[in-house]
Amino acid sequence: MKKLVIAALVVSAVAATARAESREITVFAAASLREVFEDLAKTFEAKSGIKVRVNLAGSQELRMQIENGASADVFASADQKHMAALAKAKLVATPRVFARNMPVVIVPKDNPARVGSFAELSRAKKLVVGVPEVPIGSYTLEILDRTGAEFKQKVLANVASRELNVRQVLAKVTLGEADAGIVYRTDAMAGKDKVQIIEIPAKVNVIAEYPVAVLSNAPQAAAARAFVDLLFSSDGQKRLAAGGFAAP
Repeated sequence: MKKLVIAALVVSAVAATARAESREITVFAAASLREVFEDLAKTFEAKSGIKVRVNLAGSQELRMQIENGASADVFASADQKHMAALAKAKLVATPRVFARNMPVVIVPKDNPARVGSFAELSRAKKLVVGVPEVPIGSYTLEILDRTGAEFKQKVLANVASRELNVRQVLAKVTLGEADAGIVYRTDAMAGKDKVQIIEIPAKVNVIAEYPVAVLSNAPQAAAARAFVDLLFSSDGQKRLAAGGFAAP
């Protein structure tokens, strides 16, 4: 009898542990969403009791992880391209745009290259941009294409490094390892104590759309949908706006 009681207690403990472990969702999010998603994760945890694990990286890297079978519940991308590829492969449910962003130029606070405007970007002899595969890198090339071949050539001639995500671009500039970089406005706001922002003219700039979707094989689909709903709620949109994102 004693052995049966002990066995029952062990089974109960294992079941309780399994239930506790299941009360967690994994959110794959573009690196530029760091601060706001960490904030939203805390809000969601407080309201639901469900833990949120946020995996931050370049959208292209997260897409590859999902394509290679990584377990996740939600994917939030910094562009439509990588989300569309997953939707075409039926790896995510219907995506929805929850926020927008815009690229800007950043320079160190002391602005050693004396870049005073976007038109003077070629003064930056050490320019840092994203690799073409990452959304910020793709947007950068699109912007430069709109400026004309001569300006584009002068600017790209000064590229010192191409980074795998936008936060690596920001880091290079804040550490003084680059004269300038192109990041999202939200990233510039996150590093505002160490960088100056230079606006990109509207006629050549792009608007970055951020789609989100629940994965088709999400282990915690119901909780994942609840997290996505938070993004579109009044509270979620206020927090995104506070982080510098524009409404969808």
